Amino acid sequence: MEEKHTEPSAKSTWSLEIFLRKLFKGVIDPIASLFIKMGLKPNTITAMGFILTILAAYFTATGRFLIAGLILLVGAPLDVVDGSMARLRGEPTRFGGFIDSVTDRYSELVLLLGLLFYYVQQQSLSACLLTFIAAAGSVMVSYTKARAESLGFTAKVGLLTRVERMIIMVAFLLIKRPIIALWIISIGANITAIQRMWFVYKQSKEQVNTGT
Repeated sequence: MEEKHTEPSAKSTWSLEIFLRKLFKGVIDPIASLFIKMGLKPNTITAMGFILTILAAYFTATGRFLIAGLILLVGAPLDVVDGSMARLRGEPTRFGGFIDSVTDRYSELVLLLGLLFYYVQQQSLSACLLTFIAAAGSVMVSYTKARAESLGFTAKVGLLTRVERMIIMVAFLLIKRPIIALWIISIGANITAIQRMWFVYKQSKEQVNTGT
């Protein structure tokens, strides 16, 4: 990811993503430096992460959940490494951040598509519906943040951001219980979208009250 991450505003709350970035900075930066010395570019790492996600989606579609989880365990951290690479190279760009965000959305949807294909083969209508709800919630979490920022608000809050969703998915793929991950994401992601809507509503009310 080439996006230059800014410090959270005073109106934002604690998030696992921010905490993990700080916690593992001492690990991620050396890896990023190594990749830079190898001549790799941030966008190359972003592409590698996406390819690994597609591979994981294939294994979920064929019911080989453990292998999918192991692949994601390797591929998911690359989403942080590419951002560190861009920062260390001194060239984070808005376009790089845009590409990374779009790739993140496609990665998540491709992975859920793999699960949807699997449950279609299993003829489990309830699991298919659950996968759709999880996908819708995940997209809405991203959309509410993007739309809020386009209007001058902040919305980087909520119960289940992408980092939490990925951790949950990897964990339950590793124990071969993705249906549990889908239940958690279906509920948590949609609650997060609602949280962000409420957060933006409070900011808009404050603006009206202060006349800004």
